[in-house]
Amino acid sequence: MQNIQLSNTHQSGSVKEKILTGDRATGQLHLGHFVGSLQQRVKLQHCYDQTILVADMQGLTDNSHNPHKVSSNILNVVADYLAVGIDPLKTTICLQSAIPALAELTMYYSNLVSIARLERNPTVKNEIQSKSFGRSIPAGFLTYPISQAADITAFKATMVPVGEDQLPMLEQTNEIVRKLNSIAEEEILVECKPLLSRVPRLPSVDGKNKMSKSMGNTIMLSSGEKDISKAVKAMFTDPNHLKIEDPGRVEGNVVFTYLDAFHPDSTYIAELKENYQAGGVGDGTTKKILEECLQEILKPVRQRRENYISDKGQLVNILKEGTERSQDETNQVLSSVKRAFGLDLF
Repeated sequence: MQNIQLSNTHQSGSVKEKILTGDRATGQLHLGHFVGSLQQRVKLQHCYDQTILVADMQGLTDNSHNPHKVSSNILNVVADYLAVGIDPLKTTICLQSAIPALAELTMYYSNLVSIARLERNPTVKNEIQSKSFGRSIPAGFLTYPISQAADITAFKATMVPVGEDQLPMLEQTNEIVRKLNSIAEEEILVECKPLLSRVPRLPSVDGKNKMSKSMGNTIMLSSGEKDISKAVKAMFTDPNHLKIEDPGRVEGNVVFTYLDAFHPDSTYIAELKENYQAGGVGDGTTKKILEECLQEILKPVRQRRENYISDKGQLVNILKEGTERSQDETNQVLSSVKRAFGLDLF
């Protein structure tokens, strides 16, 4: 495989807006990531100055008891990025824990946010409930909206691709921006705006739970043909659609949700829905159509991923060079924030 040389070839500065996005390094990426953000990032990298952060520190906020889950997946995430078409010549890929300014900014910003405000954040509240923390909430987890604000502002990102459930996080980031600028009496940090995905959060194959590799209810980008086939066959449909001639419901039918998200021919899928609702199309037929679609999409992704993960030295090089560029960029913002707090004695 040909090595990618990054030095002196990364293009930036000619674009008007900066995008920051990323993923926690807690596992390989799956179809939810693919349709929710990865496809969008591949397109955005041609028009914007895009940085993708492998958020290993945030991954530890609820995995400190098993840090290997985070450290062992850093390069898996990078391989997934490259496999779907993210180009390190156009997109900076960097590692959160290797950029000291992010942790320092998090500390400074924590003085601008109250515990009550963090606990009111609906995204955090929902995740605390889903993880059954009770009052045993890791401090890092409760404060990760502050860490996200540090990430976004350190890169001066003006656009952040998110799902609707993450909008409260951006709202809190912009609150911190306004407070810091008020202290500085000048615009040191810039506010960001959301870039919403066209696809809502993809449900798990069982239609009941959030996608989770440990629960076996998702399809990974690295999934083989047999795994894809097995997952599609297990997908939730209409429990009342017992016979082919029975009218079927497409609402809440996971197969059709996936067909809407992945099939390239929306007109064909609209006709398929009509026939299914009228009676005359079986679940076996719809699942076969979906499986063929997913196999076609994932085969080249899987093959590219296998090539990348086999050369971990190259993955480390891509991550290291992107991180080194990011250190220079984020240190400039850190210096401005320290000056606002009067911490620039030397």
